[in-house]
Amino acid sequence: MTGPVSPDSPATPDPDGARPGPPPRLTQSGLPIAPLYGPTGLADDWNPADRLGDPGAYPYTRGIHRTMYTGRPWTMRQYAGFGTAAESNARYRQLIANGTTGLSVAFDLPTQMGYDSDAPLAAGEVGKVGVAIDSLDDMRTLFDDIPLDRVSTSMTINAPAALLLLMYQLVAEEQGIASHRLTGTIQNDVLKEYIARGTYIFPPHHSLRLTADIFQYCRSELPRWNTISVSGYHMAEAGASPAQEIAFTLSNALAYVRTALATGMDIDDFAPRLSFFFVARSTLLEEVAKFRAARRIWAQLMRDDFQAHNPKSLMLRFHTQTAGVQLTAQQPELNMVRVTVQALAAVLGGTQSLHTNSFDEALALPTEKSARLALRTQQVLAHETDITATTDPFAGSYAIERMTDDIEAAARTLMTTIHSLGGAVRAIERGYQKHEIERCAYRITQETESGERVVVGVNRYRQATEAPYAPLRVDPATEHRQTARLRDVRRFRDQHEVTGALARLAKAAAGKTNVLPPMKEALRAHATVGEICDTLRTVWGTHEARAEL
Repeated sequence: MTGPVSPDSPATPDPDGARPGPPPRLTQSGLPIAPLYGPTGLADDWNPADRLGDPGAYPYTRGIHRTMYTGRPWTMRQYAGFGTAAESNARYRQLIANGTTGLSVAFDLPTQMGYDSDAPLAAGEVGKVGVAIDSLDDMRTLFDDIPLDRVSTSMTINAPAALLLLMYQLVAEEQGIASHRLTGTIQNDVLKEYIARGTYIFPPHHSLRLTADIFQYCRSELPRWNTISVSGYHMAEAGASPAQEIAFTLSNALAYVRTALATGMDIDDFAPRLSFFFVARSTLLEEVAKFRAARRIWAQLMRDDFQAHNPKSLMLRFHTQTAGVQLTAQQPELNMVRVTVQALAAVLGGTQSLHTNSFDEALALPTEKSARLALRTQQVLAHETDITATTDPFAGSYAIERMTDDIEAAARTLMTTIHSLGGAVRAIERGYQKHEIERCAYRITQETESGERVVVGVNRYRQATEAPYAPLRVDPATEHRQTARLRDVRRFRDQHEVTGALARLAKAAAGKTNVLPPMKEALRAHATVGEICDTLRTVWGTHEARAEL
């Protein structure tokens, strides 16, 4: 059997020699895809025993569990949140009734930025892209009648992640649920905010200090909670290639690891609770290879560079979301096909949990019907196909193994560059990752506009007229109702108690004491998200973006 045809060859011979075939395609990472792969296309030192291993064993290329989905399928999460806490609570109950096995909370921009709903900068954004959470009272409403000891909850929150986690713990305590029984994840990955999203608050140094405080707090208070979900998803949505996605994500993770170690924690104290968050694009083969490469790199780093001894410290556990940026407003029903292919890539790549986007998300917030269809897509894959019948369907595929090696090599080269710049934080301060992502996004845009990269319904197979669509809209009165609710919280609380709690928080932030215990007491006293973040802004300052490249 032959190896891959050289990517330098201008054209691939047809099997019958009659005419040349098309030139090799490039992956999203810019790597060539050969028309044919065979064993000679693998690295000279390629050894299945070293490079693959068994499922559930080092280097975890084939998955982190021995049985993977043959025992039970992945966790089916649906990302939801809009308007008020009461409206989002109703959607969560619908999702649970439809069979979702994990909730994933979307917060509005003011909450993500640490502002109350009545702050001037919040005007026009309250409840628009997620649920508005101002105080403990909102969190109670958000999870009303939802058993927090039986539902795993993921919260997409970063700069104020500690606040939302503590509110969740307080609500569980009010429900009579012990903290050690709570399971879920906070995203808590503020470094990617400086690279790709912009919803940061504090300078990187103070953000890392807050992350380390969360690690320490959860070690004793919430031992089953995933303290961080280091995210490549948002960098991918900004234009990062698959190789960049895993390189920049793992480099950020190393910065969090070193920060925690600097506080005196042992690697095995916190590494088992680290998790990751990746995108699943429509380029199925490259995505499967990406997930395999990421697991292998992480396992080697934890074992060899940090001398982790607990096998769970070596396991790269990740959540996946299908690629929202690849959904189109044109012919939106085609997004059902895209989401299905993307979900299949995530599952074949070995994800631990999955959110499937709704087909109408390029137009507006998902309707109840489209959200249910997105969940049903996962259920069809899990129960009506045979992909859960065997542990690792792609193992040993010449194409997948070669593509895995290629992506791993490209990612390691990028990680070496970041290390030479002084690590992820220093590279962020220089604008390196942002610059590289923008270059990749520009290349993909050029290829799409030229027609070289086909997007069905956009640059090929267009349709002159589109069927009318009635999207979900957030009631403009939501902001008024939420600010009125916030006024009531401030009116009926003990202001003296709030002032004292915020003063104790400021003292902890100015020193080296863990800030989460005084933060929790401030929340219990009904201090608001904005008041607590303003206290930290006063002590730590805020981050101003700049680029040195």
